[in-house]
Parts: sequence; structure tokens; C-alpha cells
Amino acid sequence: MMEQRRFTMDEVAAYCNQYGFIFQGSEIYGGLANTWDYGPLGTRLKNNIKDAWRYYFIQKRENSFELDADILMNPRVWEASGHVLGFSDPLIDCKDCKTRHRADSLIEAFDENANADGMSQEEMMEYIRVNKVKCPVCKGTNFTTIRQFNLMFATNRGVTSGTTSTIYLRPENAQGEYVNYLNVLRTMRTKLPFSIGQIGKAFRNEITPGNFTFRTIEFEQMEFQTFCKKGTDSQVYQYFKDYGKEFFNYLGLPSERLRFHDHEKLAHYAKEACDIEYKFPFGWGEINGTHNRTDFDLRRHQEYSKKSMEYLDEVTKERYIPYIIESTYGLDRILLALLFEHLQEERINDNDTRIVFKISPRLAPIKVNVLPLIKKKHSEKAKEIYQQLCQKMMAQYDETGSIGKRYRRGDAIGIPYAVTIDDQTLQNQLVTVRNRDTMKQENVKLDELVKYLKEGD
Repeated sequence: MMEQRRFTMDEVAAYCNQYGFIFQGSEIYGGLANTWDYGPLGTRLKNNIKDAWRYYFIQKRENSFELDADILMNPRVWEASGHVLGFSDPLIDCKDCKTRHRADSLIEAFDENANADGMSQEEMMEYIRVNKVKCPVCKGTNFTTIRQFNLMFATNRGVTSGTTSTIYLRPENAQGEYVNYLNVLRTMRTKLPFSIGQIGKAFRNEITPGNFTFRTIEFEQMEFQTFCKKGTDSQVYQYFKDYGKEFFNYLGLPSERLRFHDHEKLAHYAKEACDIEYKFPFGWGEINGTHNRTDFDLRRHQEYSKKSMEYLDEVTKERYIPYIIESTYGLDRILLALLFEHLQEERINDNDTRIVFKISPRLAPIKVNVLPLIKKKHSEKAKEIYQQLCQKMMAQYDETGSIGKRYRRGDAIGIPYAVTIDDQTLQNQLVTVRNRDTMKQENVKLDELVKYLKEGD
């Protein structure tokens, strides 16, 4: 059995920059704190995760519909949702080094078993004082009192000074699904229970702890809202808790590094709430949140918009406002978890190691590496095969360096298969297919190559 080593946070960040997965945002200008640009491979990996989510939550489910709501919404939406008045973080300043921190993050970094989410502002302040929690920068314990800081990015709409109005970049995707609930119900001619999913960017002006892409001011969510009748809500909630873990297993995150974290202190809108957390190198981190939001959101939008949000059951003639079960997936965090889970350094023998990204073939940014054994002899046929494979899947052509070095480059970025074109290809239409994970090689007929490669999904 080959010896394996998992990567640290700093190593993953360096790897992503080196191989084209993730770059520092605005890097040539010195960057902008906690902004990141996804490179060619990171973009492909992101899109493959999105496609997997669409398959699992839209395609294979009945009465599930996807929409794409606008980022900018009428500001009344955020008044109805409670974000304008009540969406804030508990911030605390170090008096010695003048740095600002989230109080709950300080507590959870001090003790990963502490449940800061369930503490009031006064309880957090008392915990920090009694336990002498230190500033992560200067190690001092001289803090200000906690203050609440609104997390929404505000901007102005209007063309001349004095005529502008304040609007917000959305801090979550969910409200776009709620305000379109009636539109989907009408146009899709559906009945309860039904679901609305959406993938999109959200923005939060919050203090970030620096764990690479885990918490950023701009991030992407895969949202899923299920509208159901009161009385069935707890059953639907439990179903989507379990369904979320099943989805993560499908992506390649093992159950032993996943856990449920039920909320002890519930948000004002919630009846039940739970996170699915993954064991990152820095500790357990949320990658999914599932909440029973009751009828709070639709009732509030009915109040503020004066539009009826009632559902009419055509069989019983009963009218009621549906309950909502929300299940949200952090796309950036899932990608980060997959990097930590599958990026490894393997010792093959006493003299040789390799970096290999053992991502599932269905998620791999590039599916196949096409390699002429000898450039002068085999490149023409190899390019012909490459062009054929490009019509069916993401492929890469590589003719530079020794065949061993080309294998290693492909392993490092997670290409599941390498197809080598050599003399036997020219003579009898056979190619050599190398498996990334086992490094075993097999002869495959050219006319069966696409089928062979797709069987690995």
C-alpha cells in the first residue's frame, strides 16, 4: 500500500495558484483581501460541482425547478426578510494592536467544542473575559466591548447626485426564490410539495479569518427551497438533512469526515436547523445548512408586498401559506473540501513520490490527457484522437517532456485517464490507457475508447 500525506491549508493555496485552480483577486495590484479568482481548472471544477448539484436536486427530483434571480432586488425585499435591521456580526476590537475580530470566531478558535452560535452578546463577552481569550495577532487580552455590524453591501441607484436610492447586493440567494414562489407555482402548473433551486453569488461585508476560500466577502451558493404543508414540514426537514449527506457522499466526501451540527439557539424564523460540517485542517467547518423556516418568509413578503402568498389545495379547497424547508450548499467551501479530501502526496517507492488529485472522474476538470509517445512519430495521430475526444469530453493534449513527466503533470491536476499513442496505435488502432489512481495501463481499441472513458463516471 502506498504511503499518503494530506495537504495543509498553505500547501493547498500554493497548489491552487501553481496549477491554475484559484488565484489571488486583483493580484497584479497587490490583491484585495479575501477575494479570489478561479482559474481555468478551478472554473471547470466549480462547473462540474454545479452540474452534479443540478443532477441531484433538479434533474432527478420531481417538481423541482431552477431559476436565476437578479442580484439586485427591491430594497423592500430586505426589509421584509429582516436583513436591513437584523443582519449583523458581533465584532470586537483589540485595543493593543487595533485589529478587529468576530467574537464568535475568537471563541471557537479558542475551543472548537464551544458553541458560540448559541451565546448571546453578553455571554460571548463574559466567555472571552473569564477564559482570557487572546487576540490572534498580538496575543493580548485587552478588548473593547462587542458591537453589532451590519453585513450587507449597500450601493446607490441613480444617475445624478441627490436623486439616488440605496439598494443592496444580496447577502443570500433565498429571497429570490421566495419572491418568485407565485411565479413558479403559476407557470409550472405544479402542486405542493415543490422545490425551487438556484445557483448564484452572494455578498457579505464581514470579517474573514483568513482560511483561504472558506469565508469570503463574495461567494457562491447552491440554494434549494422546498414548499410544503404545515404538519409535513419536520418530515421534509429530516429528509433533506439526510439527502444532503447522501449528496456529499456522491461528490466524494466520506461520511467519517462529515457530521451533523444541530443548532441549539435557533434564528427567529426557524423551527429546526442543522449544519453539515466537514473536518478541515483548521477544524470542523459548515458546508451545508438545512433549516425549517416555517411560513415566516412568505408571510413577511405577503405583509410587505400586499400580495397573497396563500396556496389553494384544489382537492380540499383549503388555503394556507406554505412552510419552507431550506437546504443551502456553499459552492466555494465544497470545492475547498474536495481539494483537502483528494489532494495527496504519495510515496510510490523509496526514490519516488508524486502529487495526485484523486477527484471523482465525474468532477475532474479534465477527463483525459492525450499523449503522443514520440512527438515526431505519433503527434499527428494523437492530435486526430484529441480532436475526436474534444467532441465528447474535456480533453488535454500534451507533447512536451518525457512520458513520465507528462503522467505526473496530469496526476497533479486530477486527470483520471492518460491515453498514449504509440506504434501499435498506427499499426492496429490500439491505444494505451493509464489509470490515474492505480497507475495501471490497459490496451483499448480506438473505436471503444469513448465508451471506456465514460464508464469511469
